[in-house]
Amino acid sequence: MVTNNDYIKKLEQVSKMTADEAKKALLEEVQKGLTSEIAKRIRQAEEKIKLEAHEKSKEILADSLKHGVTSFVAEYTVSSITVPNEEVKGRIIGAEGRNIRAFEKEAGVEILIDETNEIRISSFDAVRREIAKRALEILIKDSRIQPSRIEEVLKQVKINMEDVLLEEGKKVAEECGVYNLPVDLVKLIGKFKFRTSYGQNLGHHTIEETKIGVAIANEIGAKVDTVRLGCLLHDIGKVVTDEEGNHVDVGVATLKKFGMPKEVIAVVAEHHEDKPFSSIESYVVWIADAASGSRPGARYEPHEGYVKRMEKIENIAKSFEGVEQAFAFQAGRDVRVFVNPKEIDDDGLTVLVHDLVGKLEKEAEYAGQVKVTAVREVKVVDTTKAK
Repeated sequence: MVTNNDYIKKLEQVSKMTADEAKKALLEEVQKGLTSEIAKRIRQAEEKIKLEAHEKSKEILADSLKHGVTSFVAEYTVSSITVPNEEVKGRIIGAEGRNIRAFEKEAGVEILIDETNEIRISSFDAVRREIAKRALEILIKDSRIQPSRIEEVLKQVKINMEDVLLEEGKKVAEECGVYNLPVDLVKLIGKFKFRTSYGQNLGHHTIEETKIGVAIANEIGAKVDTVRLGCLLHDIGKVVTDEEGNHVDVGVATLKKFGMPKEVIAVVAEHHEDKPFSSIESYVVWIADAASGSRPGARYEPHEGYVKRMEKIENIAKSFEGVEQAFAFQAGRDVRVFVNPKEIDDDGLTVLVHDLVGKLEKEAEYAGQVKVTAVREVKVVDTTKAK
């Protein structure tokens, strides 16, 4: 009679493996099968999680935008006054232009008068322009227009403007749910009323962004107070006119001067990705800023002008040797450049980005800052034989 041991010996002879070796081989095959199945299920779970997370993020953003969007009307930076008649216009100009020269010198603006009964006030400083407009309206009603009176009225309007800025700053801060800020900081916030970017009023943008940011922070469990302050103060550098630098650096320096919390200063420093995000709150403020500034209807710009500006940015990028493609995004604030890896090496890529940034600064028109990303991609392609 043939026993189990006889079968085992015969199998060992045929397979040229011992029983222990056969067991080990079998277990390894089973393990491989299990590993493959486990990996497959992990990938499926990851894809499901990604899909659910993507849908959830869209839901959070949509809901935040719905509750954050404010009523908005496009504004322009042109200040103008209509004078009642030629006599008043003559008094504003004065004998040999002495009144208008005195006004321009004292107010720090340029007055443009054409053949119509409209006076245009020109200045890069919106607050200065507003002061000039209010003073000119008072002088027109008063009718006593001469250099000493001009100086007196402008001085009084400047004093009153401080109260206006304080009240406007309080309105914006309180609308954002922020109280007890330093008075001088509140006055800076008040300047938001007189600052626009492509027709979007900075005060409206700040309120809208803050509501969006706070809604997102509440949904994902971020620090709401940090996001709230970060959104309110992220563009403070845009209204500080006595310091040099971009609005991010100026804003950071200003907030340090007022002793704002470090985490809020970090949010402001990172809201244009000038520095890597150091917290989830920075991500939230960045998203809220982009959502408010980029949503349809928030900012106004003629379509033809917009297209030409974007085309010019892309053409500037394409003018460099070795650049194969260039694309402008986010109203020209983000430029992606793809180069030929055979013509430009890694060191050359760094030089290209530096030179491109310099050329954009000189020749391109853009709002804020332009982030340039250059990609040098090496591809290797092969094909299997057909089965």
